Amino acid sequence: MDFIKQLDIQLFLVLNGLHNDAIDPIMALISGRNTWIPLYALIIGWMIWKHKKQSIWMLLMIIAAIAISDQAASGLLKPLVARLRPCHEPTIQHLVHLVGNCGGQYGFCSSHAANTFSLAMSLFLLFGQKIKAVVWFFVWAAVVSYSRIYLGVHYPIDVLVGALLGILASWICYKVYLRFTD
Repeated sequence: MDFIKQLDIQLFLVLNGLHNDAIDPIMALISGRNTWIPLYALIIGWMIWKHKKQSIWMLLMIIAAIAISDQAASGLLKPLVARLRPCHEPTIQHLVHLVGNCGGQYGFCSSHAANTFSLAMSLFLLFGQKIKAVVWFFVWAAVVSYSRIYLGVHYPIDVLVGALLGILASWICYKVYLRFTD
């Protein structure tokens, strides 16, 4: 376990060290919660326009998946695991390129990764068979997740576990959705 933790720290320092003053505000914008509100509104509007009444069940599925992934990450895992964020870790704090504020004390696992991958997986499960471009939401989720490492607030494992958590929450909610809509 120590080997994995040390590898995670080293990978974090490499990825976080790939910073550039010109890119810092862009990565902060990518990581911002309000940045993506127009995208979310566009998705909701498209779903309502295209799927009418069925969109209510689809939206409830997506909301449930994101709520589960968010609460599992923030409400359960962060206090349970209690792993300090890199920007709060005294042994490496001086090496961290921090953009903005550090956030809460604990970082395992990333809520940003959980939530964005939950949305990406939900859209893929709902529409991926008919709309191949939906896979680009995974690229978006990966970029948002990487921004958390770049900004100095999450280790790579925080992001990886968050992504897996979001994918799992979406898969479970999709299975429930199918039972209610078939």
